[in-house]
Amino acid sequence: MTASLKSHSVGSTLVLTISNPDHRNALGPELYAAGVEALSVAEGNPDVRSIVITGEGSHFCAGGNLQRLLANRQKPPQVQADSIEGLHNWIETIRTCPKPVIAAVEGSCAGAGFSLALACDFVVAAANAVFVMAYSNVGLSPDGGATWSLVRALPRATALQLLMGGERISPDRLQQLGVINAVCGNGEALDQAIAMAERLNARAPNALASIKDLVNDAAGSSLHAQLAAERDHFVRNLHHANAGEGIAAFMDKRPASYR
Repeated sequence: MTASLKSHSVGSTLVLTISNPDHRNALGPELYAAGVEALSVAEGNPDVRSIVITGEGSHFCAGGNLQRLLANRQKPPQVQADSIEGLHNWIETIRTCPKPVIAAVEGSCAGAGFSLALACDFVVAAANAVFVMAYSNVGLSPDGGATWSLVRALPRATALQLLMGGERISPDRLQQLGVINAVCGNGEALDQAIAMAERLNARAPNALASIKDLVNDAAGSSLHAQLAAERDHFVRNLHHANAGEGIAAFMDKRPASYR
C-alpha cells in the first residue's frame, strides 16, 4: 500500500491522517510534500481555524522506513539529503503556520514521528502511546528538529538521555516534563485533539497567530526586541475587528463571535 496523507474536516478543524498502516505509518518523501501542500492550503483558507495531525489505525508514526533508508545507502548521499530536506520543509511549515497545529498520538511515536509531534503546537497522547527517539538504536543521529525541540523543552541531561540512550518514555512522564499537553484514554486521542481544536477555534485567529509568532521568536530575541514585537502585535490586534468584538462581548457578558 502506498503511503498517503488523508484529509477531512470536522467543523473548522482540518484533520490530516498519515496513512501507511502496513509500516506503522512510517514517513517518506511523498508524505512530506503532501504535508507542506496541505498546510499551505489551510493557511490561506479562512474556513480552517486549526489543524490536527494523526496516524491511521493504532499508531501515530514509526518514523523513517528502514527499508527505504537501507536502499538509500546504495545511492548517492544527496538522495537522502533531499529526502531530509523534504521532512524539514514540513517541520518548518508546521512551526510557521499561523494556525494551531495539534498532534493526536496513539501507539508508536518514534524517530521522525516523535520529531513531527514535537513540531506541533500541542500534543494529545493516548495512555498507550510509546515515545522514543530511536535514531541511536540503529546507528543514526536525529533529524526533523528533534535536538532543537528537546533542548528547548528539557534540561540538557534529559534531552541527551532520550536522544543518546534511545529509551522509551511514557506520555505521563512527558506530560510531567511539560513536553506534551494531555494524556487521555486509549483510542481517544483524536477526539480529544479535535475538542482542543474546537476550543481554540472559538478564539480570535489573528490573536492566536500573533501568539504563535511571538513564542516562536522569543528564544532567539533579546528582551528589548521581544518587547518591541509584543507592542507591534498588540497594537495591530487592538485595531483588528476581533478586538472590538472581544471587548464588547466581555463587557456584555456574552460569547464572542470572531472572524
